[in-house]
This record gives sequence, structure tokens and C-alpha cells, in this order.
Amino acid sequence: MNNKTALVLEGGGFRGLYTAGILHRFSENNLEFPFIIAVSMGASNATNYLAKQTQRNLDVPYTFVNDKRYMSYARLLTGGALFGIDFIFVDIPKKLIPFDFKTFTESKQKLIYVTTDCCLGKPYYVLNTSMNESFKALEASTSLPFVSKMVPLHNRLLLDGGITDPIPVEKAMEEGYEKLVVILTQPKEFRKKAIKAKRLTHMIYKKYPQLAEAILKRHIKYNKQLDLVEQLEAEGKAFVFRPNFTLPVSRTEQKKEKLKETFDIGCRQGDVLMNKLLSFLD
Repeated sequence: MNNKTALVLEGGGFRGLYTAGILHRFSENNLEFPFIIAVSMGASNATNYLAKQTQRNLDVPYTFVNDKRYMSYARLLTGGALFGIDFIFVDIPKKLIPFDFKTFTESKQKLIYVTTDCCLGKPYYVLNTSMNESFKALEASTSLPFVSKMVPLHNRLLLDGGITDPIPVEKAMEEGYEKLVVILTQPKEFRKKAIKAKRLTHMIYKKYPQLAEAILKRHIKYNKQLDLVEQLEAEGKAFVFRPNFTLPVSRTEQKKEKLKETFDIGCRQGDVLMNKLLSFLD
């Protein structure tokens, strides 16, 4: 593979199971990238990809999506967090569906987790230099606004990287990578709309005005990045995976059959486009 090729993964909640299916095919074909930059659910997918456990990207939500320890709206109302952080980042990887910490730490692939600095309202990037920092960065990158608590790391308070750098192609190019493989979770015609709850956003994050502004302007950043991806694709500098239709799953889907269906869609697209991808990488 061209050692100047980067893999860029956006988030999208459980739409990211489409990405997981594609990465599963990458892993089966022993396809690795020297540099990966990933956001939110994409960061979770990338973590298992480095550990050579891409099946975990489906197995974990499929097994626990209806378990209140994993996701609970009652906990959101009483404790301010939709997802059970200790359960997800301690119990599952260490006991229930074991994570291969050794393979992850020995991987030669460079992985950057995209998070958002809540005080600055700007992206903050964390490299997979240690297991502890990687899991903390992953927690931050997947901590959605409004339904998650801020995550402390490096004397900062962090949230989901999708707020400030949802499709981090510019960062990949700044790192010196000339060719990109980008996995999106929305069809080509999709463009994000502005959120309507402006007053509520400012009220919830009144102590973090820069974060509130970033949340309200996220659609502008996202749509500009989509335009850039299409430009790079037209120039032959990016190979883009995207679903051909709106995926049959919501960000916080609780129907197991839809989770599996979305994963399978990604697997099939990985199969269909594998030869073209290999030609691009060559």
C-alpha cells in the first residue's frame, strides 16, 4: 500500500455499524493503513480494527443495546448520561466481550481520536500512544452533547469530536497524507441541517459559550467537509465509501435486527468495492 494513504472515519451513532462492516472486510483482507483518524462511533470502530477484532463492533451493541447498564434513558434523566461509561469501558472489554489490549498496543498503525475541547469550542486530537489515554480519548470522542458528561483528559474537558471536526480530512492532509480512504455514513445527497434548539443549547452550555456556538454551527462545518470530500474524490485523491441509501438505523437504535442489517450492508459494500479500492491504493 502507498504509505501516504490515510483512513478517515466519521461517526453517526449506530449508523457507524455500516463502517464496521467495511472495516470487517478490510481486516479479512489484511488491509491496514499507516494513519487513521476517526470520530465518535468511527473511533470505536477504529479501536477494534487496530485490535483485529472488527466483529466486536457489532457484537457489543447487538448483545447489550437493550441492557440498561449499556444505554438507559432513565439514567439520562437522573444522572445526565445516556450510556453507562463504566459498563462500556470496563466491564465489557475486560470481562464480557474481552478486548485484545495486547494486539491494540502493538499495532504499528497511527490512530488519532478526534474530540472537542469544551472550553475552546475547537477540535482536540489525541494519539494512541498508550492504552489508558486511548480509552479515555475514545470515551471523549463518543460522548455526545446533551446526553453525555464531559470527559477530563490532559487538563481539558472533552466531548464528541463530531461537534468540531466531523469528517477530519483536512487534519489527515495536514499530517502529510496525499491519498485518503473516507468512510461516510450518509448517502451522497445528504446535507446536515441546522439544529433548531438554539436557546436550549446556550442554556445547557451557558458556562461553555464556545462549545454552544460550535454545536450550533456544526452543520456548516459538516457540509463544507462533505463538499471537500467530493472535490478530492473527483480529483482522484480520495476513495469514498458511502451508503447508496439512508441506512435503516437511528443513532441510538434499539432493534437488534437493524443493527445487524446495517453491519451487513457495510460488509456487502466492502465486497463490491474491494477491487476498486485495491487499485486506488496501488
